[in-house]
Amino acid sequence: QKTHLKSICLQYLLLNSHCFCLLKNGMGLIIFFLCAYVPKTEAGHCKWAEVLKDLERIKTSKDIDVSLYTANADEDEECQEFVMRCFFLETEVIIQECRIKNCSKTQDVWNIWKNGNESFEKNKLTSTKSEKCKECEEYEEKNFTEFVQNFEKVIQRDCK
Repeated sequence: QKTHLKSICLQYLLLNSHCFCLLKNGMGLIIFFLCAYVPKTEAGHCKWAEVLKDLERIKTSKDIDVSLYTANADEDEECQEFVMRCFFLETEVIIQECRIKNCSKTQDVWNIWKNGNESFEKNKLTSTKSEKCKECEEYEEKNFTEFVQNFEKVIQRDCK
């Protein structure tokens, strides 16, 4: 939708050779502001939006019953990237559980793992691990519901 709007903006501006004249009428001003606004909204888009959607789909699943290492949502900012990686690593455990039990949400869990790995591939680890950052296995094991709740909080914090 935003890409479509950008192309409309470009077509409108290119077709009308008197760009400054556009600003004299109301429609020209509206188009001008929309064109200026669109790139900002695309740049501000959360890279974890698809993961959040899939987490929403799986969080009420009754057929996923596992204990998972669950990082704290309020972990130190410099550990954020490692916390996020821990959550995605633990989704592999959920995938294995779903394969065994033939869960109804297997595809959604797979999507979470796939989207997380794609994002990490594009953005190689940028921070060095501080001594205060924990390894995944150092976190407390929690049930699936608590795991998903913390995962959502961490993503929402990262997207602010």
